[in-house]
Amino acid sequence: MPFPYKTVLVTGATSGIGEALAERMITNGIFVIAVGRRKDRLDAFVAKHGADKTAGEPFDVADLDAIPGWVNRVTATYPKLDSIVLNAGFQRTLDFTHPESISLPTVTSELHTNYLSPVHMVACFLPHLISIAPAPTSIVLVSSGLAVLPLPRCANYSATKAALHNIAWSLRTQLAGSASPQSHHIKVLELLPPAVQTELHPQQPDLAATGNVRFGVPLDMYADETWADMVADEDKDEIAHSVHRDKLADVEDKRRESYEGFVAVMRKQGARF
Repeated sequence: MPFPYKTVLVTGATSGIGEALAERMITNGIFVIAVGRRKDRLDAFVAKHGADKTAGEPFDVADLDAIPGWVNRVTATYPKLDSIVLNAGFQRTLDFTHPESISLPTVTSELHTNYLSPVHMVACFLPHLISIAPAPTSIVLVSSGLAVLPLPRCANYSATKAALHNIAWSLRTQLAGSASPQSHHIKVLELLPPAVQTELHPQQPDLAATGNVRFGVPLDMYADETWADMVADEDKDEIAHSVHRDKLADVEDKRRESYEGFVAVMRKQGARF
């Protein structure tokens, strides 16, 4: 099974994609550490699936200062943790044609939750993941198709996901290319969802005002296909849904070829990464 991990931490597990993937993992015998801000939902999730199959960890991933201490506690509590799925995120409209409508604190919060939090999490979890070598471990980053083809309405969201997409490429290259084999067992997998029918859209006041918030791929359809892809191909390091896979490939295949060529040239010149 190309997804061989037995104890997986999932952020944003109280709804949407995070909850749906966590449920599929539990069904497949994986112990899930479900992370979210809403303790009542975590309690309900644990009650539904059983404390022998999952645990709830209330935590606000946007609290960057608290991440190091929290990660230390989590890894001490769950020493067999071998995979992290960093899924938490939110989306808001950013309209530069009406600058008075822009909430700069919201822009900052979106950046913290969608991009800075995953980067901090990766940095803090890596010592633990490295320490359990040679057992296979993984970092799963949930970005978006908007990381590749941005949507002007949610410009900041698209930008945060594009930044996460770039980090995924660099992280994968660094861990696989390190002179020390201690990190070679860590797989970096990126999920690039299309629009999916979750709470992401109804929570946006401008979209809710139009009454058009139930668009995108049905959640179960997305989760079923994505989970099947996650367990089907051990060589795959990015998973895009079939609804936009070809469109993203038209953009990304040539870019990846250029990236890999650039990395090869820089390594020949002595760059270390």
